[in-house]
Amino acid sequence: MPFIVVALVAVLTADVLLLVQSSEQATPSAGRVTPRQTPLSQKRPLEQAEQPAPQQPARSLTPVQPLRKLHKPNLFVLTRKPFTNELLQKVAKLSGVRALELADAASITLDGKRVQTLAVNPSTFRAYTPKVTASSDALWQNVAAGDVAVSFVLGNDGGLALHSRVSAPAGQLRVGAYATTGFGAVDAVVSKDVGRTLGLPHDNALIVSAPKTNSETLRKAILRAMPKGTQVAMVNPVLPQPRQKVTQRNWPTGSFMTGEQLTAALTAAASKLGRPYVWGAEGPDTFDCSGLVQWAYGQAGVRMPRVTHQQWVTGPQVPFDQAQPGDLLFWRNDPTNPDYISHVAIYWGKGQMLHAPRTGDVVKIAPVSTRNLAGVVRVSPAASGQVR
Repeated sequence: MPFIVVALVAVLTADVLLLVQSSEQATPSAGRVTPRQTPLSQKRPLEQAEQPAPQQPARSLTPVQPLRKLHKPNLFVLTRKPFTNELLQKVAKLSGVRALELADAASITLDGKRVQTLAVNPSTFRAYTPKVTASSDALWQNVAAGDVAVSFVLGNDGGLALHSRVSAPAGQLRVGAYATTGFGAVDAVVSKDVGRTLGLPHDNALIVSAPKTNSETLRKAILRAMPKGTQVAMVNPVLPQPRQKVTQRNWPTGSFMTGEQLTAALTAAASKLGRPYVWGAEGPDTFDCSGLVQWAYGQAGVRMPRVTHQQWVTGPQVPFDQAQPGDLLFWRNDPTNPDYISHVAIYWGKGQMLHAPRTGDVVKIAPVSTRNLAGVVRVSPAASGQVR
């Protein structure tokens, strides 16, 4: 139905890239990274990395190559096995493909948290990030030298302080910057050399730039060309614009949660008051902001997507002065990317909200803050169940 299609378009468009907040130049030490030029270069969790014997990640003496041309990423492809030259050529020959970039992708443990991570060639991958991020030589030199760049949400809400050292499978990594890739839920970026010490699979991810091609059409073509089990997510998708803006008025009758469902979701959320915030936690004893929403609405039989920017498109937006208990409130709190949806809460009524704030805090009811408030969403179970 067209209303759900619009919701899917919106969630994919929400995968905007996060800009770098801060990065100090690292002093390279022993070790060498040889930049490797790759060929033309939602949600399912990334493969868990193997756990190698602890060692210190390599440092780099090789300067990162200067930024030349930017490439807007449109699709993110994840395979079970490394890309072969044959598979790369198949993708490169598809109509509209302008550039490709290989990366290594897996879920690893950083500071005790499961974090979906990309290992990249800083010299070439930087071209697929926003201009401000791509232009930061210091950021990419730090990554090449062995640092990890983490998303603002993981850094701020997850408690990974900028320039601190965090535990990792290979020892410790220095947090060199707050920055995201913009590819779904990926929250950390390291160099390929560091990725090898962390046990990440090799060349199992591909970033595709096709700025003048229908992304859904290209996505289907890639899936036909790839082995079984390949996943393709749209990032900054090129899609036909909907003819009509989706609002509550033109949403189908009966699309929203029933009174019984709203009561069940609110009761479930309230039963977790006082439970600790833990970044990435989905319950039943600890939660992050979107994990609490997913768990509480799940108790009411409503399937919710996992991350905040996906929950943002689970129904039409309504004015704040028309908010009802059970609606979702969203904020754009990320100073490195003002457009990114970074926090969600459940509207409790009478100017109050129930949410899981950040590391060091607990699930609580608090007054609604309108600072950086992005909007209010009235949940449609039909739409939320289709978001990936």
